[in-house]
Amino acid sequence: MNERTASRPAAWRNIYCVGRNYRLHAAELGNEVPTKPMIFTKPTHAVAGIEGGELRLPGAQGSVHYEAELVFAVGEPYEAGMRFDELVSAFTVGLDLTLRDVQDRLKEKGHPWLAAKGFRRSAVLGRWLAYPGLEEIARHDFGLRLNDREVQRGNVRDMVFDLQTLADFVARHYGLGPGDLLFTGTPAGVGALSEGDRLDVRWNEESLGTAVVRFDV
Repeated sequence: MNERTASRPAAWRNIYCVGRNYRLHAAELGNEVPTKPMIFTKPTHAVAGIEGGELRLPGAQGSVHYEAELVFAVGEPYEAGMRFDELVSAFTVGLDLTLRDVQDRLKEKGHPWLAAKGFRRSAVLGRWLAYPGLEEIARHDFGLRLNDREVQRGNVRDMVFDLQTLADFVARHYGLGPGDLLFTGTPAGVGALSEGDRLDVRWNEESLGTAVVRFDV
């Protein structure tokens, strides 16, 4: 591992995602800001890289929304009192993709979100970077460019629940260890994807991966 890139485990274990962790994003979807972290999971089969090729997504179940997020790879077993900086080995910018029409129907019925959040290639990961520590992470923005236009920009300082709080909460309730991923929530600006859209996930104005959207019907 060097200061610019980081290797990944042979296989991911658990994928934890945080909902409504940016106030403006909660507001844009008409949702209340949670009073404690809202955690959901994705299957490991949802993982896909964004490496300059095509990103194939389901096209027959309604709109697919992009949600750019900072993603952290856990490198050490969590122990009570452990600092986030001791726990994490690498980070990237990823996409938590959502079948929004499906999610809306599930929410109306009070059903789990798996069908909307856990489909194949719904956990998109950019190029991994060595984790530099919380102070350095907070100095820079992340975001998403769609067809060469910025549509999302965020910073950890704007999170409802900070990274330490998220790690402690997930570890206490579900467990946290090497090979786990933590998607940490998306800022405002989410929207629907269209056939042929070009995605470009960004960290500190640097591209960590691009892909062109293709829909399977």
